[in-house]
Amino acid sequence: MNSEIKRATGLLVLEVVSSNPNGDPDRESDPRQRPNGLGEISPVSFKRKLRDLVEDSEGPVFSTLSEKLGINKDGFSILESRGRDRNKISSEMSDDIGGFDQEKFLNSTFVKKYWDARLFGNTFLESGGNKGYIKTGVAQFTMGLSIAPIQIVRHTNTNKSGVQEGKNQGMAPLAYRIVEHGVYCMPFYINPSNAHKSGCTTKDVELLKALIPYAYDHTRSAIRPDVRIRHAWYMEHKNALGSCPDHLLIDALTTKRKGDDPMSSSSSWDDYDDESARLSKELLNRLDSCKDLMDNI
Repeated sequence: MNSEIKRATGLLVLEVVSSNPNGDPDRESDPRQRPNGLGEISPVSFKRKLRDLVEDSEGPVFSTLSEKLGINKDGFSILESRGRDRNKISSEMSDDIGGFDQEKFLNSTFVKKYWDARLFGNTFLESGGNKGYIKTGVAQFTMGLSIAPIQIVRHTNTNKSGVQEGKNQGMAPLAYRIVEHGVYCMPFYINPSNAHKSGCTTKDVELLKALIPYAYDHTRSAIRPDVRIRHAWYMEHKNALGSCPDHLLIDALTTKRKGDDPMSSSSSWDDYDDESARLSKELLNRLDSCKDLMDNI
């Protein structure tokens, strides 16, 4: 089944409105930002949302998609769930596989249990006797980068009087830190060459594709209430090696900033030229298919 996975190039186009899409712990949870003003969304942050949707196996997203795809929740647990004990993970794998033989590894209960390890790889098994086993997965997301510099707004959070016992009022100075408006692009890739190493299957990839449109809508928070996936482009190549250079596809579908100053911050989606972000007939002919996963909802 692994050999059936097709190489694919993906691109998420995300619009952030009065939200903090990814706080930076080194800067008091400010939205991540480069010195040149461009905003960032880490791949870890996006994959965390997908993991949370799968881990909530009784929730509406996984329940609906698992029924639609015909998958059993027992084979779709999350290895890198919040607060996992690394020593317990290593012990679990050692008991299951013993000497870390690759063939035993691929047929192990451990591999069949954890969806995110099969798909994304993991950071748990990179030391000691575990070296060489699912470090790198089939799906790789890259750093999301805003098209134009972002403006960060900071306010003080307050509580009404009487909320905290013994205190008249509670305040958190400058704790509310949001991006006023920004459009980010996050490329991602499906590499079938790693499938035989991690045990990834076509069902794992199909679940990923089905989850992406719901990644932000079903994981909203007080500080991240409005992140919109404008496009989730998914381009399958004609063969396992790849039938078109990735950068040509990414460049063609990247939304452009309108106006004479492309490095000025935006205030709305209307500040971007989305209509011209399309693949030419020449590029389309080099692919097996090009779809916007957002059309599936």
